[in-house]
Amino acid sequence: MSGGNVYDRRIRDGLPAHGWTVQVLEVADAGEAASALRGAPDDALVLVDGLVAGWVPAALEDEASRLRLVLLAHMVVAAFPDATDAEADAERRALATAGAVIVTSRWTAGELARRGLTDPSRITVAIPGVQHVDAGVPASDKDLLCVGVLAPHKGQDTLLDALGRLRTRDWTCAIVGSPEPFPRFAAVIAERAAAFDGRVQLTGVLDEDGLAEAYGRSALLVAPSRVESWGMAIADARARGIPVVGSAAGGIPDALAGGGGLLVCPDDPAALADVLEAWMSDPGLRARLRREAVSARASLPTWADTVAHVVRALEAA
Repeated sequence: MSGGNVYDRRIRDGLPAHGWTVQVLEVADAGEAASALRGAPDDALVLVDGLVAGWVPAALEDEASRLRLVLLAHMVVAAFPDATDAEADAERRALATAGAVIVTSRWTAGELARRGLTDPSRITVAIPGVQHVDAGVPASDKDLLCVGVLAPHKGQDTLLDALGRLRTRDWTCAIVGSPEPFPRFAAVIAERAAAFDGRVQLTGVLDEDGLAEAYGRSALLVAPSRVESWGMAIADARARGIPVVGSAAGGIPDALAGGGGLLVCPDDPAALADVLEAWMSDPGLRARLRREAVSARASLPTWADTVAHVVRALEAA
């Protein structure tokens, strides 16, 4: 249920309507990824997810002369504060093999160019689309939602710090996301969440229906990321007319440009607490943000729009 996997599946399902024949190769590790590349026929057009590309830069270099490689970069690894030199180097090498690069936000495009990781002329921006859902009315104005893998870059620790500063105590917060990729961080989040006497619920990963239910009962999405290229959870919330409080990091300001959201500095629990306190105490603010969020739905890109941008990049390649 990760945002990247959802994006990949939407592209996979949308390409055949544009006349493309698509063969999907799912890989679980570097060995399978390298084998898939070696097994691709000469002159094949191969769209490689950036996460997979980072596993096998050497294999991409070996196959680049006989394959037409396109890389789908969901993020900029080098922008993460905890990125290792090896991870950043693998990203650089993988990007260098690609004849075209598809990115999911204008911020990512600018960051790749600024860091000299690829030629801007090779980049196509294909912003994640949304599937519009009827805007609901939450049962409570104080039910908060945070969606994303439990990870330092997603900033759930900042959210818990902010919640601990709130004067009011009649709120709830559901934190949805897998604890598996970063188990030490997830364990700290679980320990800290337990101190809120049930007001913070860690749900783990939810399936599509469970996630839809979580959005349906939530009044506000909180996206406290330290690094974020766009934010699929933000897109999902906006498709439902749910206001968002997000950190001014990466592509989040662009994702909220249509209204219905508030921005705070990343990694600043005091600032986040102030905004959450204002949301809970000011009915006028809540009403304004809801009106803006519902109005912004009309301007959101659809998945058909996203696929069309990807098609243009593939045709150019």
